[in-house]
Amino acid sequence: MLFNSIDFAIFLPIVFILYWFVTNKSLKLQNLLIVLASYVFYGWWDWRFLSLIVFSTLVDYSVGRKLKVEENKRNRKILLWVSILVNLGFLGFFKYYNFFLDNFVTAFSFFGTEIKASSLNIILPVGISFYTFQTLSYTIDVYKKKLEPTKDIIAFSAFVSFFPQLVAGPIERATNLLPQFYKKRTFDYSKAVDGMRQILWGLFKKVVIADNCAEFANQIFNNSSEMNGSTLVLGAIFFTFQIYGDFSGYSDIAIGTSRLFGFNLMQNFAFPYFSRDIAEFWRRWHISLSTWFRDYLYIPLGGSRGGTLMKVKNTFIIFIVSGFWHGANWTFIVWGALNAIYFLPLLLTNNNRRNLEVVSQGNILPSAKEFLMMFVTFVLTIFAWIFFRAENIGHAFDYISGILSNSLFEFPNFSGLHAAISTIVLMGIFVLVEWSGREHQYAIENLGLKWKRPLRYAMYYLIIILIFWFGGKEQQFIYFQF
Repeated sequence: MLFNSIDFAIFLPIVFILYWFVTNKSLKLQNLLIVLASYVFYGWWDWRFLSLIVFSTLVDYSVGRKLKVEENKRNRKILLWVSILVNLGFLGFFKYYNFFLDNFVTAFSFFGTEIKASSLNIILPVGISFYTFQTLSYTIDVYKKKLEPTKDIIAFSAFVSFFPQLVAGPIERATNLLPQFYKKRTFDYSKAVDGMRQILWGLFKKVVIADNCAEFANQIFNNSSEMNGSTLVLGAIFFTFQIYGDFSGYSDIAIGTSRLFGFNLMQNFAFPYFSRDIAEFWRRWHISLSTWFRDYLYIPLGGSRGGTLMKVKNTFIIFIVSGFWHGANWTFIVWGALNAIYFLPLLLTNNNRRNLEVVSQGNILPSAKEFLMMFVTFVLTIFAWIFFRAENIGHAFDYISGILSNSLFEFPNFSGLHAAISTIVLMGIFVLVEWSGREHQYAIENLGLKWKRPLRYAMYYLIIILIFWFGGKEQQFIYFQF
């Protein structure tokens, strides 16, 4: 079920009414409703994959209960590895089986040995990378005794399957989200209104920005050999806005929807394209995944505590694993390695935590130095996104070669250019709104709150009109494939 679908527009009010007007007398009933609603939401794609969520839920709940009473270190490690192997085993099979098989066959062929092996026609379960990491955080935190294991199977099931963020995050920690299922929730009108405002902005990002950028990005990337250099640059820029509008738009809708039900999810994007260096970009982009890898992979590996060689090794590990998390393709691995190369000079010179505050905080415009730093970071990010979007490594290098040709200085030329002008204008307006709201949780959080009501509502209706006017057919969110 897509957030930008008629199905969800019907589903959400029904669940909301049942939640606040039918089950509101009982916390357990509210949690049970969330579980059932989440299973309906997820099963809307393919009900067969519900068994994976249920099985993962039961395994991690049982492991948590066992860890509560087990004191033997060896047995505790065995229990932890049961959870890790079950969860990553599912993820590895559905997402990476064919990738490893194909590369295994190719490697032997390179040395002159032919191996016959058939790929499997495997359907990737939607959101498996997200809920797998979410439930793993529970087991690991219980193992480290940072979290008390729950006795409430309904609350735990709701935590694992919570429908607003089930399929594309934010990847919530059990320490933050799970305790919210234990507390009685009362309807908060101001929180609900704020949630609706964030949902509205998320839909604008997805439907107006991302989906329209996708049309032109796809046209240019899919026909890149026929395009001149300037058109290829434009295609990369379109994809840069597409992936941000698509993914951060999903997060905004997820966070806003959660607020309708009295829950607070972590901020997943903090205006990353206004970053002054790559380290700041990664503190602001897909925050829930970046911090997950930091806490559960980078720090356990030794983090930045060792010598230069360890810092380099751990940096490459975390970025390459992050790239591989996105998909079973060498393009994602190269994308991760490229970001590691961007990041290393900052780390090795102890400048990776230089820009912690919001850029140009309290000012209308950035300084010339800040603007230049943001521009350079943005260009580096666009370049890396080419590998992320390309079909394969060869396609990525051909695309880059096309950009670096003499045709870079020609005027962009593709069949959709005139139609793309309105999207480019919208992108410019979008950047201005995002810049004005960069000190808040989302761009329009405070926009218009001090205006007179008719003017404020006129702004909301304008956003709604733009969503319907520029919205085309329903398009799946990019990160559903991850």
